[in-house]
Amino acid sequence: MGTCVSLRNVSKAFGVRRLFDDISLAVADQERIGLVGPNGSGKSTLLKILAGLEASDAGERTTRQGARLAYVAQQDAFALGLTVGAVVEAAAEAAFGRPADDPQQRTRVSVTLGRLGFEEPGTAVEALSGGWRKRLSIARALVTEPDALLLDEPTNHLDLSTILWLERFLGAASFAFVVVSHDRFFLENVCRRTIELSTAYPRGFLSVDGPYSALLEAREAFLESQGALERSLANKARREVEWLRRGPKARATKAKARIEAAGELFQELAATRARNRETLRAGIDFSASGRQTKRLAVAENLAKAYAGKTLFENLDIVLSPGRRLGLTGPNGSGKSTLLRVLAGEQRPDVGKVSFAPGLEVVVFDQKREQLDKNQLLRHAFAPDADSVLYRGQPVHVVTWARRFALRPEQLDLPVGLLSGGEQARVLIARLMLRPADVLLLDEPTNDLDIPTLEMLEESLLEFPGAVVLITHDRSLLDRVSTLLLGLDGAGGCEVYADYAQWEAEFEARRKEQAKAAKVEKTPRDKPRPQIPSKKLSFKEQREYDGMEQAIATAETALDAARQALEDPSVASDGAALSRRLETFQAAEAAVEALYARWAALEDKLA
Repeated sequence: MGTCVSLRNVSKAFGVRRLFDDISLAVADQERIGLVGPNGSGKSTLLKILAGLEASDAGERTTRQGARLAYVAQQDAFALGLTVGAVVEAAAEAAFGRPADDPQQRTRVSVTLGRLGFEEPGTAVEALSGGWRKRLSIARALVTEPDALLLDEPTNHLDLSTILWLERFLGAASFAFVVVSHDRFFLENVCRRTIELSTAYPRGFLSVDGPYSALLEAREAFLESQGALERSLANKARREVEWLRRGPKARATKAKARIEAAGELFQELAATRARNRETLRAGIDFSASGRQTKRLAVAENLAKAYAGKTLFENLDIVLSPGRRLGLTGPNGSGKSTLLRVLAGEQRPDVGKVSFAPGLEVVVFDQKREQLDKNQLLRHAFAPDADSVLYRGQPVHVVTWARRFALRPEQLDLPVGLLSGGEQARVLIARLMLRPADVLLLDEPTNDLDIPTLEMLEESLLEFPGAVVLITHDRSLLDRVSTLLLGLDGAGGCEVYADYAQWEAEFEARRKEQAKAAKVEKTPRDKPRPQIPSKKLSFKEQREYDGMEQAIATAETALDAARQALEDPSVASDGAALSRRLETFQAAEAAVEALYARWAALEDKLA
C-alpha cells in the first residue's frame, strides 16, 4: 500500500505559542484516519499543512508523484450567484484542464452530483441548507478524483440525518481520508486509525490502530503509566535531594556525575508533571436552585407554524426534576423554535406554557448572541470586579478562566477574538454562575473539544433540575437524555426511549422512501397483461405474453448497472465511470422502451 502524503518532523507556532513540535505522520492509500485533540492543539493547522495550504515552521511535507489531495474546510464558502452544477464543473475544470462540455468532464460531474444526491444541478447555492452546502463542498472535492480527502469538522452544524448520510458515504469510500471531528459516534463508525494531538504525550501525539474506542483504551493505559512514572520520578528525586543536602564533594568524579544526573532527573520530573497537567479538563458544574417542585414547567397542546409551514402541533410536555428531554429532527423541523417557546421567548400559535412560581430558567443560545464580541473576556465574567460569585463564594477571575481551560493572558482579549470552542466555554462559564431549575441548551456542543464534551455530559447527568437538549452529538444525546422527542418538521412528533430506537426508525423510513422513489421513477404499477383479443398478430401475441418477464429481466439488469455505477472502487477511474454510465443509460433506455411497447400493445387491444 503506497503513501499519498507524509509529514516529517513538522513544527508550527503562532507567536510565542507552540502548537506542536517534530510531528511525523503518513497517510496511506485507502486509510481512514480520525484526528482529535483539545481546542487549540493544532488539528486544523496540521490538516492544512497536510493539504499544502499552510507552511510549517520546520520539517518537510512529501506527496507521492501524481497524488491528488482535496481539502474540505470547516466553513463552506462559495462565490455568489453560482449553481450547484457550476461549482462542481469549475472544480473539475481546474483539476483536469478540460472544458465543461468535454464528454468525460460531463460524465465526471454528473456522476459526482448523483453520488452526493443532487438531482437538480441548476439549483442556486444560496437556496441550499447547511447540510446540502456541506454535501456540495464534498462534491467539489470529490470531482477532482482525490487519492486522499481531508475534512475539517464536517459534522459541525449538521442535523443527524445528514451525519448518518456522511457516515454511509465515507464508509463506502475507496479513497483515503483524514477527518478532524469531535463527534465520538462518527469517529467510532468511520475511522480505522485514530490520532490524538496533545502536549500530554511525549511525542506530542498518540496514534492507535482502530476507532475512537481503541484510542480511549490506549489513552487510559498511557495516563496510568504517566502517573506511575511521575510517582517513581518523585520518589527518586526525593532521595537525590536528601543526598545533595548531605553536601557531596563535587570534585569527586562519581559525585559530580551523580549531581549532573540529579539535574537531568529534576528536568524529567518537571516535564512529566507538565504533561500530566495538560490532561486537566474544563470543570463544568451547573448550579441548581434546590427547588423540590414536581412540575417545573408544563406545555399543553402546543402548536407553532412558520412561513405557512406547521412545525409541531398537539404537543404536551411536562418538565420535572431529573427529566432530561432530548430534541431531534432534521434542520428546520422546529427544534430551536420549540426551545424558545419553552423559554417564554416566543408565544405558541396554539396552547400555553405554565411555569412554577419563581422558576429559574437558563438558556444556552447556539448563535451565542448573549455574548458581546467586543467585550474583554475578564469583563464578560466580572463586569465591575476581579472576581465572580459562584455558589455564594468569590472566585478570582483568573481562577475562573483556568477552570474552563482559558489562559490568563486571554482575559484582556475581546471575546470575538476567541475561537468558537473558547466562546462556547465562556458562555457555559457564565451560565454556571446562575442557579437554575431548568436548563434549555441549543447546540451547546458546537466547537467543543472532546474533553470538554465529556465534562458537560457528567455535569448534565448530575444536574438535579430539568434539561431540554438540542445537539447533533449522538453520544451526548444518547447518554444524557431520559427521553427523546423527534420532530419531523411537518407537524408530527414522536417519543422515543433512546437514540438507538430513533435511528432504527429513521433508517427504516429512509429505505422505504428510497424504495417508493424508485418505484415512482420507474413505473412498475402497470396492470398485469389481460387475456388478449384477436386483434394481435401471432408474433405480437407471443411478445405480449412474455412482456412481464422481459420487463422483470430488464429491470434486474438496470439494478445491476446502477450498483456498478455506484461502486466506490471506480470512483476515481474516469474511463471506467464513463463505460459504466453508458451501460446504465442503455439499460434504462431498454426498460423505458419495453414499457412503451407494452403500452402500445395494450392500446392496440383496446
